[in-house]
Amino acid sequence: MRTEVIVVGAGPTGLMLAYELTLAGIPAVVLEKRSTPDTQSRAGSLQPRTAEVLDLRGLLEPLLTPEASDAATGHFATLPVELDCRPWRTRHPRPVTVPQTRLEAHLEHLLTERGVPVLRGHEVTAVHQDPDGVTAHWHTDAGPDATPGDGLIRGSYLVACDGGHSTVRRLLDVPFPGRERRISSVAADLTLASRSDTVPTGRGHFSRYTRSAGGYHTILHPVGPDRYRLLFGKLSGDGPDHRSPVHPDEVREALHAAYGPDTELGELHAASRFGDAARQIERYREGRVFFAGDAAHIHMPVGGQGINLGLQDAVNLGWKLAGTIHGWAPADLLDSYHHERHPVAARVLRHTRAQAVIMNAGRDEEIGTVRELVTDLLHLPDTNRYVAGMMSGLDLHYPGVGPRLIDLDLTTQDGPTRASSLMHSGRGLLLSLDGRTRPVGDRSDRVDHVVATTDEDLDGATALLVRPDGYLAWTDTDGTPLDTALARWFG
Repeated sequence: MRTEVIVVGAGPTGLMLAYELTLAGIPAVVLEKRSTPDTQSRAGSLQPRTAEVLDLRGLLEPLLTPEASDAATGHFATLPVELDCRPWRTRHPRPVTVPQTRLEAHLEHLLTERGVPVLRGHEVTAVHQDPDGVTAHWHTDAGPDATPGDGLIRGSYLVACDGGHSTVRRLLDVPFPGRERRISSVAADLTLASRSDTVPTGRGHFSRYTRSAGGYHTILHPVGPDRYRLLFGKLSGDGPDHRSPVHPDEVREALHAAYGPDTELGELHAASRFGDAARQIERYREGRVFFAGDAAHIHMPVGGQGINLGLQDAVNLGWKLAGTIHGWAPADLLDSYHHERHPVAARVLRHTRAQAVIMNAGRDEEIGTVRELVTDLLHLPDTNRYVAGMMSGLDLHYPGVGPRLIDLDLTTQDGPTRASSLMHSGRGLLLSLDGRTRPVGDRSDRVDHVVATTDEDLDGATALLVRPDGYLAWTDTDGTPLDTALARWFG
């Protein structure tokens, strides 16, 4: 089998990357060792910046349901202060309720429609690369895609999106430095046969769902009719190894300890263990192999950061790989993936480690005073804006690149539209707001030029060049020629 890009892992990162490549006309094949999709709820919402990124591709609207607009405001370390993203000029000032399972199913459906193979039950067993490409060997048992056997696939590049226990990372012996886990916790999807008055109901700020009692720290919140997601761990941090299965009695004990004997487990649908390990590979590129999502970085799952990091890794990398394969990319474009995304994940590792300390008061009796102080600071508008920008991803600003494109209300010759609607193609965008037509040279296959008007304030800019991932590559206030920016990012 031959393709251009081998994507290992059919989670949100791998599926999003394959979709980005498909938009650019690059053949891809997705290999996934699981024979069926994971049904556990995992991430339940998208941070505002990720919602914006999906809007750039027209992917958000089909995912929205009535409860999506009911999402609670963001939080930091579950402290009882709403994070206000409105100062960041976004159409999504709150996290958007989109379960990870729904997002994955939608992306896989789109790939299937476009003829992109998503080969489930295919476990990668070896990876070899040479100056001309990458070969991945796989093994499959009987499943929906193939009969039992072994095979290989050849591609120009391979991207490992296969999670925190990445097989590709292990096969290539790529170090994964960082800090070991200090706590053992459980995430469980369940129903309750009965519940006490201490069990939260309805939607609200995330701080409503936390509870420390009976030697446990718990987060119990509704995720659907009669269904809950429970995260729990002992305040001491002790717990079984992450490979140990979660038994219903363990979940029942935590429920009784935190919410009383009147709270009884109904059905345990799915459960897994997690910790607060914080690790990141040193280089996101190893020759023709790239790492994205949890394969490149892991941290305690708090604030929906993991899925958001992974999706944005994919959108940053996809167009750069496509440009390289098509032959127009500048020589250093692919390397900019590591230089831009590695510091972003490093920052997330730092603040999730801080949140883990603040959330687990049982490890230090003085943590309560730290929680009180940080809560007071979050009530200050400047501090709240800073933390809201950090947690939402709206403050992201790559070195040498402008900030994200605001989703402007525009009027073109075809009528009213939004800036995000002009980027569904996955190409760059040259937006002229002064009525002038600007040349893009021979780049019309990768840069769309649109003339429009807007009533919104852009700090004096009347022309914008936007990268496919939604960040400003140039404005006419920069003092540099447009052609210099076009050549830098689009060859």
